[in-house]
Amino acid sequence: MTNYCLTVTCASRRGIVAAISTFLADHGCNITDSSQFDDQETGQFFMRVSFTPEQGAALAELKDEFAPVSEEFGMTFQFHDEATKMRVAIMVSRFGHCLNDLLYRVRIGALPVEIVAVISNHMDYQKVVVNADIPFHCIRVTKENKPQAEAAIMKVVEETGAELIVLARYMQILSDEMCQKMSGRIINIHHSFLPSFKGANPYKQAYERGVKLIGATSHYVTADLDEGPIIEQDIVRITHAQSATDYVSLGRDVESQVLARAIHAHVHHRVFLNGNKTVVFPASPGSYSSERMG
Repeated sequence: MTNYCLTVTCASRRGIVAAISTFLADHGCNITDSSQFDDQETGQFFMRVSFTPEQGAALAELKDEFAPVSEEFGMTFQFHDEATKMRVAIMVSRFGHCLNDLLYRVRIGALPVEIVAVISNHMDYQKVVVNADIPFHCIRVTKENKPQAEAAIMKVVEETGAELIVLARYMQILSDEMCQKMSGRIINIHHSFLPSFKGANPYKQAYERGVKLIGATSHYVTADLDEGPIIEQDIVRITHAQSATDYVSLGRDVESQVLARAIHAHVHHRVFLNGNKTVVFPASPGSYSSERMG
């Protein structure tokens, strides 16, 4: 069965939902899932609608004929075919837990993306990536060659048609220029503690302070390093009985889960930028289904 979705952002006003519902009904489409949010602080309205075109309406046709509705309400909108897999480039350094988790999820169909490239500044995961029939690119980064290395990275992104870059524990800071060029299309993952620890070996610092919660945050990348709009977060509880190495292992697991959920939300068009924040709608029924279990 064909499934499409429509995403809409506009200034809040009366009649938006009615106009969208009427349009879809008039074009033979049946709504299967719908989420909306009216931000009363910013005056912005956000909506995501999943639907089936029961009378064979094509995306191009729907897009063209929706134009009068969008103009009336000043909407920014997009129609998506939910069967189309987003093209993703993954960047990784020497911590491979997130990369391996994503490779597995993609292999079993739990994450509907096409990994078109893995880029690393080290060779550690070349064999793992190549064995998965994915192109591997080792682009070394030093203080001296950073502009050239980043240009090489962007060349891979452009040549592969990657729509999203995932920083799966990529331990290099991206330039402001790259962050701006790929705004809203780079997702990062990092640990988060209360209190916060930065610098070398944050897990050891957390252990020495007796931290009881280890968390992870996945967000869009901006020029402000780890200050981009947050997509997904989670925590795992720690007790006094855990060792410093337990902290690392537990943190590794929560990072992998949080990053996968953030990517899942993005590729299903459930994330809307709302200033420095995001609106993240719940997953549609069936969107977590996988093709196989192993």
